[in-house]
Amino acid sequence: MRSLKPFFLPSPRMAAYFAAVIRAALLSVLCVDPARTGIALAAEASVEIERIEVRSEVGTRSFEGAVLVEAVDGGLLVELPDESLKLLQPPEIVSRATLDGPLAVESPRELGRRILGELPPGFDLHITKHYLICFDTSRAYAQWCGALFERLYEAFGNFWDKADFALTEPRRPLIVVIFSDRQRYAALAQNDLGAATDRVVGYYNLLNNRITTFDLTGSDMLKQKPASSAGRAGLDILASPEASGLVATIVHEATHQLAFNCGMHQRLAPIPLWLSEGIATYFETPDLGSERGWRGIGIVNKPRRDRFLARYRPGSLESIVLADEPFRHAEDAIDAYARAWALTYFLIQTRKAAFVSYLRTIEKKQPLEDDSPAQRLDEFTQAFGATPAAIEEPVMKFVARLRAKDR
Repeated sequence: MRSLKPFFLPSPRMAAYFAAVIRAALLSVLCVDPARTGIALAAEASVEIERIEVRSEVGTRSFEGAVLVEAVDGGLLVELPDESLKLLQPPEIVSRATLDGPLAVESPRELGRRILGELPPGFDLHITKHYLICFDTSRAYAQWCGALFERLYEAFGNFWDKADFALTEPRRPLIVVIFSDRQRYAALAQNDLGAATDRVVGYYNLLNNRITTFDLTGSDMLKQKPASSAGRAGLDILASPEASGLVATIVHEATHQLAFNCGMHQRLAPIPLWLSEGIATYFETPDLGSERGWRGIGIVNKPRRDRFLARYRPGSLESIVLADEPFRHAEDAIDAYARAWALTYFLIQTRKAAFVSYLRTIEKKQPLEDDSPAQRLDEFTQAFGATPAAIEEPVMKFVARLRAKDR
């Protein structure tokens, strides 16, 4: 058995288009007993379902959940019925009782009604085939977002199916919360984003497994605020010069949510950020000629491409493959995103089978599993037959040719 060491539970993953904000502060540190680490699937027999009573400032309460990780000091990582993850420190836990059978499955409307109870007054539900959208803006805008998400869902599945990478259906609807304006959004997002709230128009939270955003037709990032009317929600966004960045943010965060709910990544597993953000930037590129603002996958992401070419330095790709630090520093984050897009685009376009092989290695990583630069280097080299350093020149030439095609 390997020795115990501290593991960090990362903050919610967030990504605004060209915003130099990646993560809030780390939330907690747990010393993990490897024998108690389960995968993030409540249906697995190795994961125990428990009723846990906890104390808080307002008294005690109990809830049911799947215990994914138990720390050596008694702290718990628990998955709740809505698939949110809850961190419990030992002093909070009053009692625990193991239950027989799986967690009860709520219908989408039952789940929606429960989530509405957590939100401020005035929210309603829009339910699609795969999404549960809670909104307090116009239903037309919620419907536009729902159609965009479903379009992405279908394209995401088709893309990886053709690449021979098997995805799984999410066990529950994917949850999206849309506020009517930035002010109401900021009041809730402040807890997750802190000072970055005013620069981020939407984000995916790894812990509660939700996307949170606001009605972009009233965004103060638009130079002109168009009059909103029923049925014109999407047109209001797409008519703006700033539409590209706004639509990209929504699709980027929805791609993260899909990757963490369709079997590609495990939440709180050590997923290399270059891969996670590279896939999101590969899918995010909007198409403002489409009525939905997004048409498909693999369109050249020109802002990322141009940033990569302008800021490239030898060793820059190796730095993001071996560690996540470039994504965590505001001064480096924009460049790190551009490198992640360039590397991912190159690998998918020229070495797709090897990229899928790499994905299969990464998908096996479990919550709070150990990780190191040496391990990342070995995994990359095994999949692609070359080190990140050796692949830099081919990537640079490939991306440069993409820009030459514009001329």
